Amino acid sequence: MTTAPVTAPATLLRTAAELDALRPPAGARRAVVMTMGALHEGHATLIRTARAAAGPDGQVVVTVFVNPLQFGAGEDLDRYPRTLDADLVVAGAAGADVVLAPSVDEVYPGGEPQVRIAAGPMGERLEGASRPGHFDGMLTVVAKLLHLTRPDTAFFGQKDAQQLALIRRMARDLDFPVEIAGVETVREPDGLALSSRNRFLSAEERRTALALSRALFAARDLLTAPDDPRTSRVPRTPAAVRAAARRVLDEASAGSPPLALDHLALVDPADFTEIPDEGPETPDGRTRRDAVLVVAARVGATRLIDNIPLTFGASS
Repeated sequence: MTTAPVTAPATLLRTAAELDALRPPAGARRAVVMTMGALHEGHATLIRTARAAAGPDGQVVVTVFVNPLQFGAGEDLDRYPRTLDADLVVAGAAGADVVLAPSVDEVYPGGEPQVRIAAGPMGERLEGASRPGHFDGMLTVVAKLLHLTRPDTAFFGQKDAQQLALIRRMARDLDFPVEIAGVETVREPDGLALSSRNRFLSAEERRTALALSRALFAARDLLTAPDDPRTSRVPRTPAAVRAAARRVLDEASAGSPPLALDHLALVDPADFTEIPDEGPETPDGRTRRDAVLVVAARVGATRLIDNIPLTFGASS
């Protein structure tokens, strides 16, 4: 009987100086995946994607840092899972060379920074409105870690769609010499988007939480459903898409345990402004417009987010 080869854990480093000493050779690429730890298959997919991009001669660095700046009052900083030993194994198995797990003092010497990155108007919408200051803290630590790791490419999950849009905007507006790459959301077999917070859900809460992905899929299915020549044409307006998702969420809100909806929004992926109900569909149904349907809700004590990209006018 053959056994699977054992993959060594990724090398653990604690300081940027240690990472600088392991700079890949000239011409080789460094790819970075930024995490707050508690690594799961979604993170592993990011790491495998980074490994493929860096190539066999390149270097893949995973950062593990629970950033205090992006947790607001009453949020789960102390509750956030810390599983560094397991993270080293997951990272190594997925192809990471190094895990950089710095202390708070290493990232913020002298205490919390007085000068921070401001997320601007996009950072005040949706997640930013629900969690004031969150995106300022997120962008500040991403900027710090980009400076400390100096990657050619940094990979982020599309599950955090607003975060990804803001990081791309920061890199563009402030001329960061790095490519920001998004990686498709990874889901469990039942559709729930992978998240480190899923472990906090009881079995009953998890069943309720499935309404998030079911709502998104209902909206997608309405948008992509073929017309039935025996009936009237299926409306594919933003209002109809929102309504399809909300029906699923409203049902879950009346369930037990209930889903407490924070927001459901259909937004422009460039700036996360709401797409008006009356557009973008035209009489011929062929006007194309990209959108993102985003949802956030709380089930029990756990707050979850999800989203799905949509294209209006993709089919006629």
